[in-house]
Amino acid sequence: MKNSIIEIKGLSYRVGRKEILKDISLNVADGEFLSIVGPNGAGKTTLLKCLNRILPCTADSIKVEGKPLAAYHQKELARIVSYVPQAGDSLFPFTVYEFVMMARYPYAGPFSTLNEADRQAVHNALCTTGTEDLAERMVYSLSGGERQKVFVAAALAQDTKILLLDEPTTFLDPRNQAEIHGILWRVNREAGKTVIAATHDVNNAVLMGERILALKEGGIVYCGPSAQIMNNEILERVYGKTFLFVQHPQTGLPIVVPEAAKS
Repeated sequence: MKNSIIEIKGLSYRVGRKEILKDISLNVADGEFLSIVGPNGAGKTTLLKCLNRILPCTADSIKVEGKPLAAYHQKELARIVSYVPQAGDSLFPFTVYEFVMMARYPYAGPFSTLNEADRQAVHNALCTTGTEDLAERMVYSLSGGERQKVFVAAALAQDTKILLLDEPTTFLDPRNQAEIHGILWRVNREAGKTVIAATHDVNNAVLMGERILALKEGGIVYCGPSAQIMNNEILERVYGKTFLFVQHPQTGLPIVVPEAAKS
């Protein structure tokens, strides 16, 4: 049994009178791959931002490596947790190499220059994500798939134990989706990083993660083994509709198939 690297107890978050997260409690094991699913507005992004302290949460409601999240200095936290936000159209005026190198900021002193460890970390991250040939390209000149792989490269160059990703394959074509999935699989299974990924793709969540957290209206509907979510008793509570299932031809796991159009 692996030790918990993240402990969440009674986490709530509200904006004005609207409660976005409601009494969330769970532990995430060191080296686990946890997928977060749920409809729009379920609280997936808010939960990730609370885990990365982008949004403030109640004291001691989140602990990372046994220490309250609020007690970390920013650089100290950035050596443990990295975050890949949702894909956007932000125009970064940097080359890919410069952008990924900036992820090394947690290890830099106020007057320090880049060292061999920084350069090696960036090189390894670019190679892992297959973006080394893009190093001299401007980030804004990249396709959506290329840019998303560069964002993942930056998170890997940050060299953290925990990797948070918010819908990392949204808007990507099937090839780029498969490449991102392969990267995340390797860094989890081979490098032992803890991966927490929010996704709208229930099939991907089942195939990638050992465990799934399903949210609806800020509360937990399901948290448990991935395959066990694939039944209408649970998914109808999450999404308000029923689904059709088949067995995956390679894994034997149940997956959702689209329904035929109705006249």
